[in-house]
Amino acid sequence: MLYQGGCHCGNVRFKVESSDTPKIEGCNFSIFSKSGFLHLIVPKRDFKLISGKNYLQIYQFNTGITEHTFCKVCGIKPFYIPRSNPDGVDVNIRCLDSQTSEIKIIKFDGKKWEKHAHSLIHKSI
Repeated sequence: MLYQGGCHCGNVRFKVESSDTPKIEGCNFSIFSKSGFLHLIVPKRDFKLISGKNYLQIYQFNTGITEHTFCKVCGIKPFYIPRSNPDGVDVNIRCLDSQTSEIKIIKFDGKKWEKHAHSLIHKSI
């Protein structure tokens, strides 16, 4: 299924292809619980930035591997490149224009990331 989404102000727009019943992770890691990010990880080939590259700002912390992207106008983080799947894109399903009612949220313990990261690797293949 093809979804479209973007940031709050509309400057950043993207398309993402995924199952019509995607499995979504809800993560308790600090940056995600504070921002309400719900994770849809897809291979890079299934994601296309339509517009707004010049509106994106990158935020990195800790290991500096993850590229947290957010709109520098409205501050919304619609997607990012995750440390667990650097060959993929992690989309915030809350930034999709429409969502299927078949969303299943799986709890992911990001506070113990090193112990659980292996369970996400298959998502960007």
